[in-house]
Amino acid sequence: MPIKIPNNLPATKILEGENIFVMDSDRAYSQDIRPLKLLILNLMPIKQVTETQLLRLLGNTPLQVEVDFIYTESYVPTHTAADYLTEFYGTFAEVRHKKYDGFIITGAPVEQMPFEEVAYWEEVEEIMEWSKSHAYSTFHICWGAQAGLYYHYGINKHDVTPKIFGVYKHHLCVENERLFRGFDDEFYVPHSRHTEVRKADIEKIPELTIMAESDGEAGVYAIANLDKRQFFITGHAEYDPLSLKAEYDRDMAAGIPNVNVPINYYPNDDPTRTPIVRWRSVANLLFANWLNYYVYQETPYELDTLTPSDDRV
Repeated sequence: MPIKIPNNLPATKILEGENIFVMDSDRAYSQDIRPLKLLILNLMPIKQVTETQLLRLLGNTPLQVEVDFIYTESYVPTHTAADYLTEFYGTFAEVRHKKYDGFIITGAPVEQMPFEEVAYWEEVEEIMEWSKSHAYSTFHICWGAQAGLYYHYGINKHDVTPKIFGVYKHHLCVENERLFRGFDDEFYVPHSRHTEVRKADIEKIPELTIMAESDGEAGVYAIANLDKRQFFITGHAEYDPLSLKAEYDRDMAAGIPNVNVPINYYPNDDPTRTPIVRWRSVANLLFANWLNYYVYQETPYELDTLTPSDDRV
């Protein structure tokens, strides 16, 4: 089934070129189907890249999905043109009266700052509080995961040296969990971050379940409050094949000292060679399972009947 996105969104041509079925708003309204309604708070600086990465995965399922994008009013992005935001994005004020089947909050390039010093932190806090009563399931990615764990459960992040950068092997910590249905015993996921949340801190919160972790330096990967359908993912399964390369080349060109070659990414750790993609199937399964088992299968048909997450069992 297709994913419904705003008319003329640049990601459309890329996705259609990959044979991912997309439809614009005009065509979607002609169909008598109740689509899943998702809200994405895109905090990444190059919004078009993140849009395409997420839509590629959300559109590769049998479910029809309707997506709204929002950005922060308290800090207007500087890497995306104002006209682009006006055409394809809204603000929280414009959607706060709506209810959604699912809510996604992306990473952000602010992970080394204390949360309270982030320019848009108070607005993000308000949105995360709103999500408890207006979104059936929430999916937090990288900094978004750290922000969610801090806001909802008081779990802080910690600096790490060197940067966690590369494609890391992981294993499951739970059995028969639907989010990981179809996963192999070991799987690979990209990470790119200077901070981490620690396993010992998470284990102090009885509502949280550590669902997957890496065998090495990347630490905990997936955390969930299954009763409230909140998911916190510390890595970037959505990354394109060349996303880590772009970050590595950028840092090298900027003359940043001690830039490490991404782990398990280039053949023989040789940056002149084409990277190996080890996580494509993981990304598709992760997003498809979340949409199917935690959104589509359980969300109320009438979203107006959605109850706060604190009331769900």
